[in-house]
Amino acid sequence: MKKDLGVHCYLFPMPTYMIGTYNEDDSVDVMMMAWGGVCAEDMVALNLEAEHKTVLNLEKRKAFTLAVPGTETLKESDFLGIASANKMPDKFERTGLHAVKSDKVDAPVIEEYSLTLECEVVEMQQQPYGLRVLGRIVNVLADEKVLDEKGRIDAGKLNAFAFDQMRNGYYAIGEKVGQAWNAGAPLMKQ
Repeated sequence: MKKDLGVHCYLFPMPTYMIGTYNEDDSVDVMMMAWGGVCAEDMVALNLEAEHKTVLNLEKRKAFTLAVPGTETLKESDFLGIASANKMPDKFERTGLHAVKSDKVDAPVIEEYSLTLECEVVEMQQQPYGLRVLGRIVNVLADEKVLDEKGRIDAGKLNAFAFDQMRNGYYAIGEKVGQAWNAGAPLMKQ
């Protein structure tokens, strides 16, 4: 039997991504986000609240990096989602993480994150339900430790974690349980 829970944004898993931008003084700003993802082959969509410092940086710099945090950076990544750069300008420095300037866009690459998309802002859409930022992926950077023998990203090596909106938890991701476009193929023959 199912229980009626009302209206909630209860989907699982929700991704955890780290948005990297530069502030007006060229210092690094990073925030964790969970409401967004891929929206086209070379595009990502970020759903953000307009009052974030990151939004001002996106408007001014027209660029960002989007990284997948691993469980080894869970404490730092969660902190970057809790702390507001509007109230704590040194939040990135407090984490002990390291950043280098992207070669492709005007945004920082955080060295401890193994997978980073370098993106240009295409459009900032003010919607009745919030702000949506569309970004074009101009390059992907991957640490060699997360690549397989053919040079492809091995999702299991990312040690990524997902957000649980229902109970505010994080859950490790990594075990492969099937092959896409293959696991259901036998049902095509029925």
